[in-house]
Amino acid sequence: MPSLASRIPHFVLKLFLGLFAAIFAVSLLAAALIVVALSLLKALVTGRKPAPAAVFGRFRQFSAQGMWPGGAGRENAAHGGDVVDVEVREVREDRRLP
Repeated sequence: MPSLASRIPHFVLKLFLGLFAAIFAVSLLAAALIVVALSLLKALVTGRKPAPAAVFGRFRQFSAQGMWPGGAGRENAAHGGDVVDVEVREVREDRRLP
């Protein structure tokens, strides 16, 4: 069993590292909020959309046109594409060699 003298420095070290981790996380969050606020302020002053909004808007525009490979199947299903109902059968392997 560790003695009290060895547990105290471990506790202080954990507390110290936890405090630094919390300060680091809060500073990253604050930096991200400042960047978002400045980006929105720039958008208001210039009258243009923020860059991420423009990129995602363009992505939505092209995906609606069926430019992306996965979009074609969804469009057909949404617009009354053919649906085939089949009966499930078990397929058995023929173990005989030809």
